[in-house]
Amino acid sequence: MKMKGTQILLECLKAEGVEVMFGYPGGAVIDIYDELHRNPAVKHILVRHEQAAVHAADGYARATGKVGVALATSGPGATNTVTGIATANMDSIPIVVFTGQVPTHLIGNDAFQECDITGITRPCTKHNYLVRNPDELASTIREAFHIARTGRPGPVLVDLPKNVIAAEVDYDPAKIRINATKLSLPPKPSSKKFVQMLEMLRASRRPVLLTGGGILLGKASDELRAFARRAKIPVTSTLMGLGAFPGSDPLFLGMPGMHGTYYANMAISHCDLLICIGARFDDRVTGKLDTFASNAQIIHIDVDPSSINKNIVVDLPIVSDAKSALENINRLLKDNNYAPTDAERKDWLEQIEAWKKKAPLAYCQDAEHIKPQCVIETLYELTKGKAIITTEVGQNQMWAAQFYRYDDPNTFISSGGLGTMGYGFPAALGVKLAFPDRIVVDIAGDGSIQMNIQEMATAMQYNIPVKIVLLNNGYLGMVRQWQELFYEKRYSNTDMTFQPDFVKVAEAYGWEAFRAKRPEEIRPVLEKGLFSNRPCLMDFQIAREECVYPMVRPGASISEMTLGTREMTN
Repeated sequence: MKMKGTQILLECLKAEGVEVMFGYPGGAVIDIYDELHRNPAVKHILVRHEQAAVHAADGYARATGKVGVALATSGPGATNTVTGIATANMDSIPIVVFTGQVPTHLIGNDAFQECDITGITRPCTKHNYLVRNPDELASTIREAFHIARTGRPGPVLVDLPKNVIAAEVDYDPAKIRINATKLSLPPKPSSKKFVQMLEMLRASRRPVLLTGGGILLGKASDELRAFARRAKIPVTSTLMGLGAFPGSDPLFLGMPGMHGTYYANMAISHCDLLICIGARFDDRVTGKLDTFASNAQIIHIDVDPSSINKNIVVDLPIVSDAKSALENINRLLKDNNYAPTDAERKDWLEQIEAWKKKAPLAYCQDAEHIKPQCVIETLYELTKGKAIITTEVGQNQMWAAQFYRYDDPNTFISSGGLGTMGYGFPAALGVKLAFPDRIVVDIAGDGSIQMNIQEMATAMQYNIPVKIVLLNNGYLGMVRQWQELFYEKRYSNTDMTFQPDFVKVAEAYGWEAFRAKRPEEIRPVLEKGLFSNRPCLMDFQIAREECVYPMVRPGASISEMTLGTREMTN
């Protein structure tokens, strides 16, 4: 059957199960939008900036486990997607981004709105394509989705010249073939590796599990819970892995690293066996490499062999996706009747409980100032832990990670590796479209919310009732905190007291909006905003110089922490 390239694109999206995509039209993709108008098979959300389109697709992907899709025009439309693509790449999120391109005969001529987007995104995509032959359009799209979702997931960009999508060619879905060299087969580690792991576990008296986003991407939360509980191993999770293991489980230690809990960092520093699954030993987690888990043997399980022995040299590397590895481990434990007794773990778990009692997550509440931690705790209480939380980046992100407990997978959505301010709000739009019956809350700072605040219009146009909890301190808070602690309070260009009235801004877009200035106003404002059926911004004017603690100084050992007014002792 003869079909135009635009029709083939939509047919391929339907075949991949795409229900929604986020985009912004322009001259190079106007034919695609014309096709969407006549054939609305895939719901399109018109954002107000292409960066937001990619973040929304990213949030949709993280919440659902499906591939997120974004569409932008050529030139500036394409370059505006780069931050979103790099964000997804750092966190291994499966998205496919389609960009328009000038006709093939004009490529290289500095044509209007021409840019080499495949060259620009080569370092920050898992793969990218410039489709020059209309006959290769369908197979390229199928390959793009396959590559995005398999192995270590990641973003794929497909650049579509205007004449390619306007061309009419034969289309037969039964004849679409993926280039065999692009097929990714799951690794199959030797069973001897798991036997060796069991021997190391039997010999251990102080084991710790360090888990990351690979658990969520691999849909291995159930297997992780079964393993940790059977083997009675405490679990600490990186920022990207929150929710994979229940935050309310007694075995859970919270986050490790720079703003990790005292007890997670102490457990890693004193364990004799560290089992890392689906994490990459990021510098914010490890601190000073020489002292990280220096008393432990280390097992590292990861689907990406290039991540193993990259930052930390390990004793037992296992290349595997998290789900397959944990299924193997659980089967091996069962076959060998391995389940340590309470007595075997007694000393280790009691030591961890002592650390928890010595330095729990805490803050000083007074009668005058709203403490951001109290806002998060009240949010947790009112939503019963069932909201899906997205965050911006900075202090708001760390408080959201520390003081809201995530019991379910894919309920904490945040930019980890790239640390992208402006991520959380458009990501929340993507999450809410995927889960319209869940409360979806973006926890934001007053600096980061202004980076994509224009998407309030998108929320209104499509009736996407997300909530924004704004922790407003009139500073770029995390940078200010570093200036306070490490630069003798020289607050260079972090004061943002000149800012809009966020309540009026939200109301101008048609949102509901409320403000709280005193501690007793926290709960009433949250109750009004959370349970409204409209988009709502809640502006909490928090203590201006509140800091995130614990904190490990950059480059220091994670066992050397500061708890604010209380000095840490190891």
